[in-house]
Amino acid sequence: MSDKDASRVDILLLERLVPEALAWLESRHSVECRPELATDPIALRRAVYNAQAVVLPRKVVVTQEFLDFAPLLKAVARLHVSTDNTDLEACRDRKVRVIQATTANVRSNAEYLLAALLMLFRRGMSASLNGDRHADIRIGRELNGSVVGIFGLGPTAHTLAVMLHALGAKLIGYDPAVHYTAPLWSRLRIQPVSLPELMAQSDAVSVQMMYASRYRGFVNDKVLAYCKPAQVWVGISRSHVFEPAALAQALTDGRIAAAMLDGAEAGFASRGTPLHELTNLHLTPRLGSHTREARLRASWYVAHRIHDTLANPRATGFDQLASAPMEFDTVGASVGVSNGAQFIIR
Repeated sequence: MSDKDASRVDILLLERLVPEALAWLESRHSVECRPELATDPIALRRAVYNAQAVVLPRKVVVTQEFLDFAPLLKAVARLHVSTDNTDLEACRDRKVRVIQATTANVRSNAEYLLAALLMLFRRGMSASLNGDRHADIRIGRELNGSVVGIFGLGPTAHTLAVMLHALGAKLIGYDPAVHYTAPLWSRLRIQPVSLPELMAQSDAVSVQMMYASRYRGFVNDKVLAYCKPAQVWVGISRSHVFEPAALAQALTDGRIAAAMLDGAEAGFASRGTPLHELTNLHLTPRLGSHTREARLRASWYVAHRIHDTLANPRATGFDQLASAPMEFDTVGASVGVSNGAQFIIR
């Protein structure tokens, strides 16, 4: 065997799969785990030269230049969804399959949004969680009977709607990409309204809108002018959807009592920005998608799709969990295949 063959690896992992899925892949392919390569572009170029498939974290961007250093590459996989860090056109031209576990974190994100809503409705709980056992009692609110605005009908909204209905909330919604006559609104039992109506009527707003560049700064002064006083906001959408100065003003003047946003982009509330000093803005580092169950679903999905790709060299294109043989019922339970056996996670 030549030195070049000896260094060849079928699958290069910069992000680890769960142990069971990793073992399943290792029994079928040569696998190398190198998470440190995510911060070493030069070493990554050398390592990817001999790889047929890679599993990458969000921060590693796939460009035409990246692909030029990976002549054997057949698949680029990610455990989390994002298309702006992958040149899909370049991958298509090179017949490199793009694999993303798009809906693996739907339930975990929905539970994050629900938890955030409950925390902001009962803000007195945060003081105790921070260790203050003698904090002043603060009057909270109940989700039951409250109006929750569903801003965006991304997949997470489907599961969140079921949870909120069970708690007795009234749901109204708006999505710039979904017409108010679409059957989806009635299936989710969400009353479609205009954006000004959603702002004016909602006690809380949940943002899970599918982001596109045309929605940058979509939530601006004009939109927030309609806010019902003392609203709370939660969100998992890209923070680019907010115009920072407008959000800061609404958080300052009482239109928004508090907001909890997951996975804000770097610099969104950094020092020197209008959002930096606001104590009623709570940012979390993409906690919504990080649960054991979501990682299990994503790992098995990616493992199976990579194996299919390497076993069937003709498999190319953009591949998401939603287009695989997976099904989601009305409460968001996922049904799939794990190591040859069916598994169900609720």
